[in-house]
Amino acid sequence: MHKLIRTIPVTAILALLVGACPADDTVTQFHRVLDEEWEYGLRENPAWASMLGDRRYNDQWGDRSLAATERRHQHSLGLIARLKKLDRAALPDADKLNYDLFLRDNEEGAEGYPFRGFLRPIDQLGGIQTINETADSLRFETLKDYEDWLARLRALPEQIDQEIATMREGMKAGIMYPRVVMTRVPAQIAKQIVENPESSPFFKTFKEFHRDITEPDRARLAAAARDAIANLIVPAYRKLAPFFEKEYLPACPEEIGLCHLPRGREWYAFDARQATTTDMTPEAIHEIGLREIARLRAEMEKIRAEVRFDGPLADFFQHLRKDPRFLPRSREEILTNYRAFSRVIDPLLVRLFRTLPRMPYGVEPIPDTSAADAPTAYYRGPAADGSRAGTFFVNTLKPETRPKWEMTALTLHEAVPGHHLQIALTQELGELPKFRRYGGYTAYVEGWGLYAESLGEELGLYKDPYARMGRLTYDMWRSIRLVVDTGMHHMGWPRQRAVDFFKNNAPKTDDEIANEIDRYIVWPGQALAYKIGELKIRELRAAAREELRDRFDVKAFHDTILLAGALPLDVLERRMKDWIAATKNAPPARPSP
Repeated sequence: MHKLIRTIPVTAILALLVGACPADDTVTQFHRVLDEEWEYGLRENPAWASMLGDRRYNDQWGDRSLAATERRHQHSLGLIARLKKLDRAALPDADKLNYDLFLRDNEEGAEGYPFRGFLRPIDQLGGIQTINETADSLRFETLKDYEDWLARLRALPEQIDQEIATMREGMKAGIMYPRVVMTRVPAQIAKQIVENPESSPFFKTFKEFHRDITEPDRARLAAAARDAIANLIVPAYRKLAPFFEKEYLPACPEEIGLCHLPRGREWYAFDARQATTTDMTPEAIHEIGLREIARLRAEMEKIRAEVRFDGPLADFFQHLRKDPRFLPRSREEILTNYRAFSRVIDPLLVRLFRTLPRMPYGVEPIPDTSAADAPTAYYRGPAADGSRAGTFFVNTLKPETRPKWEMTALTLHEAVPGHHLQIALTQELGELPKFRRYGGYTAYVEGWGLYAESLGEELGLYKDPYARMGRLTYDMWRSIRLVVDTGMHHMGWPRQRAVDFFKNNAPKTDDEIANEIDRYIVWPGQALAYKIGELKIRELRAAAREELRDRFDVKAFHDTILLAGALPLDVLERRMKDWIAATKNAPPARPSP
């Protein structure tokens, strides 16, 4: 999972500026709009700017008020009108695509606004209660870096007040997450309410200073941080905690599906279209999931027979969950294994790829403040200015629930040739406008990640039947999502039915299954993107191989997929068909002398 796709969607990044363009040619006008919008977006989303490595707004959080949300929406409507006044036909082909995607993103954001999903600002996967993790993606090298973080600490109470006001409006509108997942949040808030300021997650930055910070400044900064935590941050969370537990949580609905909220089925159909970048209905997606599950169960049965396990598939799943030989002994062992395996993959990539990113990546544990409610792993992209490498975060909590047989598939997905290869490479495509280099489409990004898992077969990385079972498990996991996500949000399934369906079809552990189901509950539709995107990429590869036969070159195929950046699936399909036709009609290459 690429965490950034969820936390900062493309439509939230794109700022929303109105006004007339000077009397320049259309290309100049369009490029000016893109540049202005990017800058506006950074100002409106300071935390996103910080994550990209832009330090200009490191002393700000941005305006989380409902009035600001409405203001940004009105700007978006103005931007759409402004774009439609431009003469698209006057743009070169590359800018026609940029125009189409930019307009599409903003129109999609405007279409989704009336569902008012912004009234649910907190969930168990993150929110104001875990905002301290912002510091993990920042550089602390200069005195100003520390002063900026102090400014953010001092501004946090206003942020919390704005989030409370938003949640109150959500209560009035009946737009809230279900109680079963929100019961996880009070413990997260409680971690911010400390007696000793130095034990606060916000103080972590002031425990070890950069070498260029003098001792007097260290003492002053640490004292200021203790004061801000004790007198501003802890009181603000003390205000949030009773509101959340006594007012908000009891008002959260028992029903889990989006279909139970105002305009819920319409909302979910929109989410499904947005996540998959297709016009597929929830019913059609559900059926695809059932077909894929049947296919994968048959493949799993073959492995069960290969290892001579005596018992039904359900017992084999239990064996894979519980047998000590599959389980790491410590958190350190998990991290060591992932780091070692990622180094095994790196030199093999040239077998399948002609173009690789220059930016490196690292493997780090998910922070303890959020690990209990986090997925098995996720990826965070590099900083735009090159100051921070990509990061493959792995969950090391409860090692006994992290089987070794899943490590191969997971590393292929989150690191290389999955998310890091694709996202870092896209960021290095300097000819693309920034909204494309640092944005994305979930079906493409996550579809590529799932497709990357299958490349482990071609790279010879699934060394034994249990590693292959891990790959099938991860493929099954994404197929299950098609069924349970649509089941809960469109068909009204209760949570336990979704849990049971998952457990009956994959050897994931109980804790992982619970976290996954609860993730789907708060991210309606997002989980559909993986399998739908992967199926499209595999379909395009099969078509290319069939059409091109001995002219098919997997490295050229991968270049064509990757070197235009992330695309909606319909746009990707057109691009690949054009490449197939051009390759098929090209004169044969002359042999080397």
